[in-house]
Amino acid sequence: MGQQTTTLSLRGMHCASCAQLIERGLKKVPGVQQANVNYGTERAHVVFDSVTASVDSLIRGVENVGYHAKELKEDRQSRQSEDDERRREIQKIKTKFFISLVLSLPVLVLSMGMKIVPAIENIPNREWIQFLFATPIQFWAGWQFYRGFWGALKARTANMDSLIALGTSAAYFYSLVVILKLVEGEVYFEIGSILIAFVLLGKWLEARAKGKTGEAIKKLMGLAPTTAFVIRGERELEIPLEQVVVGDHIRVKPGSKIPVDGMVEDGVSSVDESMITGESIPVEKSAGTAVIGGTINIHGSFVFQAKKIGKETLLAGIIKLVEDAQASKAPIQRFADRVSAYFVPIVIALALITFLSWYFIAAQPFVSSLLAFVAVLVIACPCALGLATPTAIITGTGLGASRGILIKGGEALEAARKIDTVVFDKTGTLTIGKPLVTDIVQLEEGQKALTFFIHQMAGTHIEDILLQVAASLEAQSEHSLAEAIVKEAKVRKLPLFAIRNFSAQPGRGVYAEIVPADGVTSTVNVLLGNRKMMVEAGIPLGSAESFMHALEEQGKTVMAVGILGQQGSTHVVAGLIAVSDVPKQDAREAVRALTERGISVAMITGDNRRTGEAIARQLGITRVLAEVLPQDKADEVKKLQAEGKKVAFVGDGVNDAPALASADLGIAIGSGTDVALEAGQIVLVKNNLLDVVRAIRLSQATFRKIVQNLFWALIYNVAGIPIAAGALYGVLGWQLRPEIAGAAMALSSVSVVTNSLLLKRFRA
Repeated sequence: MGQQTTTLSLRGMHCASCAQLIERGLKKVPGVQQANVNYGTERAHVVFDSVTASVDSLIRGVENVGYHAKELKEDRQSRQSEDDERRREIQKIKTKFFISLVLSLPVLVLSMGMKIVPAIENIPNREWIQFLFATPIQFWAGWQFYRGFWGALKARTANMDSLIALGTSAAYFYSLVVILKLVEGEVYFEIGSILIAFVLLGKWLEARAKGKTGEAIKKLMGLAPTTAFVIRGERELEIPLEQVVVGDHIRVKPGSKIPVDGMVEDGVSSVDESMITGESIPVEKSAGTAVIGGTINIHGSFVFQAKKIGKETLLAGIIKLVEDAQASKAPIQRFADRVSAYFVPIVIALALITFLSWYFIAAQPFVSSLLAFVAVLVIACPCALGLATPTAIITGTGLGASRGILIKGGEALEAARKIDTVVFDKTGTLTIGKPLVTDIVQLEEGQKALTFFIHQMAGTHIEDILLQVAASLEAQSEHSLAEAIVKEAKVRKLPLFAIRNFSAQPGRGVYAEIVPADGVTSTVNVLLGNRKMMVEAGIPLGSAESFMHALEEQGKTVMAVGILGQQGSTHVVAGLIAVSDVPKQDAREAVRALTERGISVAMITGDNRRTGEAIARQLGITRVLAEVLPQDKADEVKKLQAEGKKVAFVGDGVNDAPALASADLGIAIGSGTDVALEAGQIVLVKNNLLDVVRAIRLSQATFRKIVQNLFWALIYNVAGIPIAAGALYGVLGWQLRPEIAGAAMALSSVSVVTNSLLLKRFRA
């Protein structure tokens, strides 16, 4: 018991004011601590005290203000049910639109057709026929607007439904009064009929377009298969995905999807992980390698053990992260919310002022004044304003997810546009994170000492002999540098020598006696270590010193292969092996791309300054923050911020969490690890540093769309309301018809959503 969070799927919203109204209704429910309603996704995220409130009480709170709600659970069935219901809602709006269109055409012909065909004016009971066709449009197709109007009225506020209901009712009931002969005048049934048809058309197109903005989520949800082939005992069973448990052994056949996350136990294959990571090159899989649920096995069959199932899988985590991002509000949305909260009451006031000005001040006929009143009501709509931010966020975050770039929400989008400095962690971010053998140096004075090995390995290159000797010693060591040397020997397919009397000297190196070949009784005493070890063993460095210094200047760790001469022979350094954590292939290009965009780049590392600066020189980075402990990285970020810089920190999401949180924008590179999903505001699923540039560019492009949408939504209303009020009447003698105003209102919402969808053309 205690604090609980739930997501409600909402129905019946028509504009941003509806979202404000539902938020207000939810916050009135006792126990609700936080409510966030997103018009673009038609969902409400609610934090409440489960002791005081319940999901049922939240749903009643939504229904009390005239809307429908249902709890959205995380299982596949619940999500599918939401999609089905949304499709039914779109189909319902479509049906209402077409019926309204068909019924409104006779009304339009009978009211205005006599200008083309004068005989229409002589049709008996022409006004009553219009009434018969207009009434079902007004009270069947338009009932949703009355329902929304009533809900807003109960909450002592107003929304878009209020505008539509007031505008169309004014025209309808005035016309009804005319045909009842209570007043003299013309009927205007066509205004309400055409207006409702146009609004429904706009809602239908808007709903279809909004559906397209969420396609990325649907694609992600469609990745996981519905069944899995599980080996239990001697049998292989095909069971529903929901019945898979951790520890199950699952067989994956060629061309099929991997059902859950796990570890390969038997078999070899290659897997297409592009749908999760965005990486187009298939990844080889064999025993001991991890597999991700939702990816596709290209060829070969293998068995793996389930490690994570259900909402614990990487795919489920990504879906949840993207959904949370799409439901979030950018800080700029607060401006739109404030405007929407006051927008409708102000419009109603302006409409009344317009009517009074036309009728009493300009001394215009009642009908002309009424038409101006209706035009102002229906042209002004907060829909476009409400859609401006969420549709852009949904499209941008969905596009990013499809490319392995997970943007966690609106705050990240706004932060990215201001970034002027990017700080990269070195190890595991700019570099591969594991040392590799970079140089093998043969020394002339060591040639003679290696003669015996060369004789035993005829035809083998001298560098391979040095590596073979070093790997034979290091095979007994657990040091990370030893692992790099042994791995390089394996890559070159070099067999290892037998050794005796191995010993390790911490901080110096290792010693052993090498048996050069089978059947050979004599051994060679070999040391592999640093300067200190060579000096203490009485081995002169000779020409090795200059080579060691040059390699160390490049940030490399250098180990000398020392051979102790026997029976009066000279001790000698036979060669050098340099090991380094090398930069990733795309690191330099990423740094260059950021610099070209005017963004300063710095590197932070716990290594000594010489090593750090050596790596930085290779990458074109001029600012190095060296010898920084992991716990102090966040302080270094704060120092840069104190200089007035807007800082993005790029780390691997494991030990960089404090720095990621302290930065203005945290970008976690973690190959989809759980820690990475939690650590940064932006998560790069694949280890591609160019995605840092792409993430910033995509965030900036998405934010630009938000600004464009808000600008055009505001400009539309700023220009539209005066025109509807009659600003052009005195100049052109022209008054805007309410039907045209309604069409313009519908078009404004569709244009905002369409502009957001143009983000899909974004190319990084």
